[in-house]
Amino acid sequence: MQLIIISGRSGSGKTITLNLLEDLGYYCIDNLPLSLLPELIDKLKNDYQKLAVSIDARNLQDKLRQFDQIFTSVKKTCDDCQIIFLDAENDSLLKRFSETRRKHPLTDETTSLENALNTEHQLLQPIIEYADLSINTSTLSIHELRDYVRNCIHQPSTSILLLFQSFGYKFGVPNDSNFIFDSRCLPNPYWQEKLCALTGLDQNVIDYLEKFDQTHTMYEMIKKYLETWLPDFATEDRRYLTVSIGCTGGQHRSVYLTEKLKNHFLKEKKNVFIRHRDLS
Repeated sequence: MQLIIISGRSGSGKTITLNLLEDLGYYCIDNLPLSLLPELIDKLKNDYQKLAVSIDARNLQDKLRQFDQIFTSVKKTCDDCQIIFLDAENDSLLKRFSETRRKHPLTDETTSLENALNTEHQLLQPIIEYADLSINTSTLSIHELRDYVRNCIHQPSTSILLLFQSFGYKFGVPNDSNFIFDSRCLPNPYWQEKLCALTGLDQNVIDYLEKFDQTHTMYEMIKKYLETWLPDFATEDRRYLTVSIGCTGGQHRSVYLTEKLKNHFLKEKKNVFIRHRDLS
């Protein structure tokens, strides 16, 4: 049996992800009590090849503390088992609850929404530590989240999916990164009058950046690092790696490097996904 555990804080996109998995042929169960997971797998393993369950902070706290023990037992039973953890920045989650007028499951007369979100993160820490894939959904649309999860699920189990992500430091460092590279030391097209309004996708910006030796050196060093260590990560059963490249505003340098790395690893027949988090 193939098992996918979906977890994350309330409002981060668990229901969207679970609905997608159902569309992809998984037998899906929402808000499963953690203690029932081993018994459920034992009962369904002969009838269903693909199972997806959502486990979140609505579980009893003492059961969540036992996640390590339960998950270790489950992995021995399933042929393939992985955890996808969804989260978002507090500001994004607060806005989502405000727009939908939903009640957070941990709020009450004495607990504010923000305090509930912080408590929820602490309760889910045992699951976070085992997550194969962490996704920050703060700036993702419903369609982008579905597309990203679909790409991850459909990749061969023997290969790693690479997500190359550009971002702007002034908007914060993405917390779903495995590697972060800083390109702010490269010449900045923003200060060129004719290039300011363009992006790293435009040929004029590409031509400008490629005039400098520093640009080629940084690209080659990042590429070499990833080529050297990807095989080792693959042997450790890692399925997903997020490589984030930042510049000041996430418009020029980081976008250029992200695109160039994407094109290289696509030629190497790697599973590649790309995202420009802050591109206007």
